[in-house]
Amino acid sequence: MGILVSKHTRVSPFSKIGKLSVIGLIVSLSSAYISTIWAVYMDSFVNSIIFVGILSSILTVISFLSYFFFIPLIEKSDKGKIFSCTLFLFIISYILFAINHNFYLFLVLAVVITILFTLRITSFGIMVRDNSKDKEVSNNEGIIYTFINLAWVVGPLVAGFVASELGINWVFLLSALFLSFGLIIFKVSNINDINGKKRVDKNILKNFIEFFKNKERVYAYILGGGVNLWWGLIYLFIPLMIIRSHLGELWVGYFLFGVAVPLILFQYVFAKLAGKHGFKKLFITGYLLISILAFACFFISNIYIILSLLVLASIGMAMLESTTEAYFFDILKKKEKYRFYGPYNTAIDSGNLIGKLSGSLLLIFLPFNFLFLLFGGFMFALFLISFKTKNIIESRGK
Repeated sequence: MGILVSKHTRVSPFSKIGKLSVIGLIVSLSSAYISTIWAVYMDSFVNSIIFVGILSSILTVISFLSYFFFIPLIEKSDKGKIFSCTLFLFIISYILFAINHNFYLFLVLAVVITILFTLRITSFGIMVRDNSKDKEVSNNEGIIYTFINLAWVVGPLVAGFVASELGINWVFLLSALFLSFGLIIFKVSNINDINGKKRVDKNILKNFIEFFKNKERVYAYILGGGVNLWWGLIYLFIPLMIIRSHLGELWVGYFLFGVAVPLILFQYVFAKLAGKHGFKKLFITGYLLISILAFACFFISNIYIILSLLVLASIGMAMLESTTEAYFFDILKKKEKYRFYGPYNTAIDSGNLIGKLSGSLLLIFLPFNFLFLLFGGFMFALFLISFKTKNIIESRGK
């Protein structure tokens, strides 16, 4: 029996990619629980959409710097050990979140998990790449992201229900429990990744400059950042809009469930298309679709229609999420991934920072619906940048 991804492809659950898919699913369930209530949890301390956005932006800057700071550690260390250590520390942090009512302790813990996230995502991503053949990168990224997004279908519904019925603190405990399962399965799977470089790159400024000297890496970085810029709208501002519309935490869960459904249905299909026919058309189509739907939301006052259009926009995200990362790996030379994958992941923070900070500043002067014009404009700019990318086709070789 294999893990069924499509009618054409089966992935053995005993292969390393199969194991990483299951682990990614379990760990992402924990992340989905937290992300569903995170903005609402922060708002419970500060009671301000603007301050929530600014605080999130500060944490994003910390994350950005962490990716560069930890390059030497990623290059020389066993990525499996890094991954398991971060899971353990996340478990402890989430338990502390569950029992904490002090704002300053919250700030400390928020910084800690922000730094841990950079190590977790980098170590996991490299393990996926190191266990993928060159012609299977987009295919395996599609598989991994399909399982991850399955968690984002189920997770928001569960978290919304638990938060509504029992309280937000119980969501943190549930997340810690699932991370414990993930850690146990990862240790039993015995996945290690000692590949790396003997000579590590310790100069943070040099690493920064070298990464951005290559225009192809810059285009990949911008497009990857665009994905996370959009998620900043979806996971930070829209849940607060829902709450202030008096729909409650459960509706946040419904919405985030709906957002993830198109990713599950289409992401692997688009990843296969990218591997066979190239990435460029997917980038162009995906960003154009999202920009059109975002602009449409500006002209609509009915919250249910707005939420429905944002769910449809996830079809465009299905064209982009796994393919932007696969494209980045495809333009790298063999050993460059250990040095540059961490910096590439700062695109998560750059996109989030631009989205959160610009959105927060806009709300100081303009009503909430102008956010849709802002994010629609960002997406249209990325649609234009997509024309600059190479049309790499993995099935033909690089």
